[in-house]
Amino acid sequence: MRLGVLDIGSNTVHLLTADAHPGGRPLAASSHRTVLRLMRYLTPDGAISDEGVRLIVDAVREAVARAKGEKVEELLPTATSAVREATNGAEVIARIEEVLGQPLQVLGGDAEARFTFLAVRRWFGWSAGRILLLDIGGGSLEIAAGDEELPEYAQSVPLGAGRMTVEHLSEDPPGEKAVTLLRRHAVGVLAPVAADLKKLAKPDHVVGSSKTIRSLARLAGYPMPGWTGIERMILPRQALGQWIPRLARIPAEVRHELPGITPERTFQITAGAVVVHEAMKAFGVQELEVCPWALREGVLLRHIEDLGWG
Repeated sequence: MRLGVLDIGSNTVHLLTADAHPGGRPLAASSHRTVLRLMRYLTPDGAISDEGVRLIVDAVREAVARAKGEKVEELLPTATSAVREATNGAEVIARIEEVLGQPLQVLGGDAEARFTFLAVRRWFGWSAGRILLLDIGGGSLEIAAGDEELPEYAQSVPLGAGRMTVEHLSEDPPGEKAVTLLRRHAVGVLAPVAADLKKLAKPDHVVGSSKTIRSLARLAGYPMPGWTGIERMILPRQALGQWIPRLARIPAEVRHELPGITPERTFQITAGAVVVHEAMKAFGVQELEVCPWALREGVLLRHIEDLGWG
């Protein structure tokens, strides 16, 4: 059975198609994304502008056409923080559902964390023991921890890379003063989460997922011994911290020439690096193990379970 997950996020509209069958792991068939960077289209009252809504609707229409062309039998559309938190979110959702011809699942921050944690758990397996997960998107940072498929702890904070770029690093390049102010903001937001995590058992693995973290691992990380490619990359906090001042001095149009920085991430990679670094610091983490599975895979896996195949 061919399934499709349509992730309408803060940075992209991303369609993942995969072939699934009882008793087996889903096999990705294709991946298509449209870059939006919706944080650029927020009005002062927190609404998505008319242009932003038009771009979302056009991207969803294109994704639906692709899904039909690729013989997707069931489409699983989800939306995350950008749509969820917009003051005109209900109107935007109605427009999206009109194009989809079906309901849109709008995920809360905790649900994002839980779906992503499920994907990471399945990727690493039960023998990995206790996992602490960091997942950064365009609008929010998700943190989850536990030793089961459902996390014992799940939290979402408004520290997404796109959001922090718009709110704190709007100049290009941003410079060290703006980065310092973003660091201070991140420290304040992360302090309650750090206090919560100190009450929990120490993790066996600290994992980072999301495109931003994978990009940062290609920039500042290294492969685990015996592995090649992004599937077993390590992102050290020290190396990431050394890159931040350099990123802050480089114009966005030049950053995509750096290793691992794709054109759709070049504008927000500095903010993402700062937030991830401060989260690692606040939680006492020296390095992240990178996981290639994240929210979309979690939505897919949960649906397969609901079909009775999991």
